[in-house]
Amino acid sequence: MEPLPLVPKTLLLVGASRGLGYAMAEEFVARDWNVVGTVRGTARTRLHELAERSPGRIEIETVDITMQEQIAAMRSRLAARVFDALFVNAGVSNNPNETIGEVATEEFVRVMVTNALSPMRVVETLSDLVNADGIIGVMSSGQGSVSNNTVGKREVYRGSKAALNMFMRSFAARHSADRRTMVLMAPGWVRTEMGGPDARLTIEESVPNVVNTLLATQGKPGLHYLDYLGRPIPW
Repeated sequence: MEPLPLVPKTLLLVGASRGLGYAMAEEFVARDWNVVGTVRGTARTRLHELAERSPGRIEIETVDITMQEQIAAMRSRLAARVFDALFVNAGVSNNPNETIGEVATEEFVRVMVTNALSPMRVVETLSDLVNADGIIGVMSSGQGSVSNNTVGKREVYRGSKAALNMFMRSFAARHSADRRTMVLMAPGWVRTEMGGPDARLTIEESVPNVVNTLLATQGKPGLHYLDYLGRPIPW
């Protein structure tokens, strides 16, 4: 009797149209995973091109995670699905030299809503679609470490990622009996549209290691704050 074919694992990747999110989608497909990736709006993206090159491996959902009702609508559309991993990749930056005393209220709110509130709304809304021994990951940053902040700069961005880390710790505390792994991932300073041309790492140096680290955490319950090489980051 021939063995049954292996069923590919499936990742729900929120924020996959460009940059690190797109590169993660590409990497997971290369590792024989299926990916349900999200984009904002109706414009054609690199994820659409990847879907055409990878028949049957990519599904595309449309959601703006800063709109709570759109997260709820996507949850309804995916209600019958079970995923092996959920990863939320979302982030914006602002003027890196702008101090907390200088930033406009509207700009502060934009960064905090996108980087901290919206990813956690996704986790809160979609986490029950992840199987009992799966992975729930969120893209954080080493700049979210309070202990490691010895130079200042990027104050609003740092604050938003520190807030994200705290909210994720609260989520993990409320789900302390959960067997699933939870990960706050710091990808390093990467040359993307957001990271800029002076960043230290290429996408090719960061993302395969991000995926390695993420997958290596499976079966290790609790919350882990790690860099792209799997090294713990101080809170």
